[in-house]
Amino acid sequence: MRETIARTLRDSAAARWGVLMIVAFTMMTGYLVAKQISPLEYLLESPVAQGGLGWTSSEFGLFAGSRGFFNVFFLMLFVGGIILDRTGVRFAGVLSCVLMLVGAGIDLWAISWLSPHPTVNVNIPLLGMNDMMVKQQVLVASLGFAVFGIGYELCGITVSKVIVKWFTGKEMALAMGIQVALARLGTAAALAGSPALAQWKGLSTPILVGVTCVGIGTIAYLFYCVMDTRLDSQSHVNFESDEDEKFHFKDLLSTIKNSGFWGITILCLLYYSALYPFLDFATKLMIAKYGIDPQIAGTIPAILPFTSIVLTPLFGAMYDRIGRGASIMIIGTVMLTLVLIVFALPINASWVAVVAMLILGIAFSLLPSVLWPAVPKIVPMKQLGTAYSIIYYIQNIGLMLIPIIIGNVLQRNTVGQQVDYTQAMWIFTGIGVAAIAVAITLLWLDRKHNYGLEKSDIKPAKA
Repeated sequence: MRETIARTLRDSAAARWGVLMIVAFTMMTGYLVAKQISPLEYLLESPVAQGGLGWTSSEFGLFAGSRGFFNVFFLMLFVGGIILDRTGVRFAGVLSCVLMLVGAGIDLWAISWLSPHPTVNVNIPLLGMNDMMVKQQVLVASLGFAVFGIGYELCGITVSKVIVKWFTGKEMALAMGIQVALARLGTAAALAGSPALAQWKGLSTPILVGVTCVGIGTIAYLFYCVMDTRLDSQSHVNFESDEDEKFHFKDLLSTIKNSGFWGITILCLLYYSALYPFLDFATKLMIAKYGIDPQIAGTIPAILPFTSIVLTPLFGAMYDRIGRGASIMIIGTVMLTLVLIVFALPINASWVAVVAMLILGIAFSLLPSVLWPAVPKIVPMKQLGTAYSIIYYIQNIGLMLIPIIIGNVLQRNTVGQQVDYTQAMWIFTGIGVAAIAVAITLLWLDRKHNYGLEKSDIKPAKA
């Protein structure tokens, strides 16, 4: 069946890379919305009289972690993976775009029109919220972010499966690297641009921009659906309905029993739990610890995604040709942990923060460039959607809980307007150390089961 596909539309480099640009753009708009409020923490926590909304660190942590609420507690990501494998990339992709658009719209409504004064008593001990008074505005914004999170994560696994479908046997790691790089561009644009837009036209402006971008991304994905339909018709196989290509529930058992799959999953959980929640709080860290001007503080965390925009495709192309994926994962986790240690130490020079972010940008590029292309080496194509959904589901547990934990820790370490980030950064460091251990274990598993993580995808042409 794959030989038939190789002689169709995806064998055209222009069509293949055109598809990548379309789906990567759609994913980039999701990444922009996912981080557009993170650099606004300083403004959100400013008093209402000064143009802010008077949020607390705990409320901001609740919002930042809410993206994974439905995915974790209602298993929506897992359900989304099954939907993807049962219905295909066209239906699942459009569904994900609609959910992102609705969720971002709710956020816009909450920030723009709801009063920041009414509060509600919230008692969720599992999230460390015991009889806590939370702003109604925060709860509605969190609801919107949770709805957005369903679509955002479903879009991520759908785009990954699209790339595998169009690039298997070709430049798959490079393609995934470019997709990640464009996603990072969305993150960087949010981190660097949101504060300026908010200062210029108000807090709701960057959110409005995000809603508009997701709308454009949805239209772009509809164009991809046309190309994907053409591919299926050329190959005389409808991947949206062919039973041989569909996931069946019996396949779930083989995925769960795969030790390499769990190595990738746990590494993903730890790596992203240390990285993305850190980015949520990084802008205020730059202000509180390093004395950076609030209007430009977001540009320093933005170094991280901007660096990865260039390096991730390069590392992906390198992995296509020389392999060594498991070894690269170890290097990436070590670099991540060393940088987190630097941020935990009592060193307050701003140039140290800049250099640390540059190094973290390299780590931010290294691991994703090999992590996601490694999954198809371990899991069969028809199980990929569900496999990615399980990975994202476990990852979402960390992305939900860690911001809430860190927000509560920072709240306890706040005196007046002064915030001590030391304890929070040591928590991040501990997660990084655990990631190193898992990366080493994954290398051992690869040698034991011969997954091919250390092998290249593209063989050099014979003379």
